[in-house]
Amino acid sequence: MRWQQPKPPWKELSWPVGGQPDCPDAVPSSAETGGTNYLAPGGLSDSQLLLEPGDRSHWCVVAYWEEKTRVGRLYCVQEPSLDIFYDLPQGNGFCLGQLNSDNKSQLVQKVRSKIGCGIQLTREVDGVWVYNRSSYPIFIKSATLDNPDSRTLLVHKVFPGFSIKAFDYEKAYSLQRPNDHEFMQQPWTGFTVQISFVKGWGQCYTRQFISSCPCWLEVIFNSR
Repeated sequence: MRWQQPKPPWKELSWPVGGQPDCPDAVPSSAETGGTNYLAPGGLSDSQLLLEPGDRSHWCVVAYWEEKTRVGRLYCVQEPSLDIFYDLPQGNGFCLGQLNSDNKSQLVQKVRSKIGCGIQLTREVDGVWVYNRSSYPIFIKSATLDNPDSRTLLVHKVFPGFSIKAFDYEKAYSLQRPNDHEFMQQPWTGFTVQISFVKGWGQCYTRQFISSCPCWLEVIFNSR
C-alpha cells in the first residue's frame, strides 16, 4: 500500500518518556463508578474536549479504552516520541498493562495479550507518524488520512513493521466536519485519531463503531 512505509529510520532513536505523566486535572470522575473510568457517549469519547485552550506543555494526550470504558487516566505526551505497549519490558513510555481494568471479557483479555510492543507515536515536521511495533495489525481512523470531501472516514489497516503518517497538522486546520454518522452527535475536531489493536471496525467489519473494539486508543493533538 503506497501510504504505508516500512520501519522508519527514526525508529532506531530513543526518547525516554520517564514515568507515566497523566493529566489529573483534566479527567472528570465517572457518574457511574465515582472513578476515572466512564462510558463513551454515542460510541465516541468526550476526551477531545479536555484539552485546555492555549496549553502547550504537551503536544498530544492519549486515552486507552476497552470497548466503551476508558481505562486509567489521560496520558500527556511531552517528548517527541512515545512507545505505547502492554508489558514493561517492551519499551519506555505508556504501559497499558499497569492500568487497572475490571473488564473480564475473554475477547478483551485475548486482544490485550496480543498488544505486545504496541505502537510508537512520533512527532515529525510534517505531522505525526504511527509505527506498528506489534506482531498484529492495527487500525487507524484519522480525518487527515482521507479526502476532506469524502462522505465518511475510512479505517486504515497498518501491518506489523509498517508506519503511516496518521496526522497532518496543515490538513487538520483546513478540515470541515465530515458526514460521518459516528460523529454526528459529538463536537467534531480534526485533531483526534483513533487506533484499535488487532480488531478493525467500520464499513468492512462487523463492528461498526470503535467503541465495540476490545482495546483501542484515542489520541488528541494540541494545535501548534
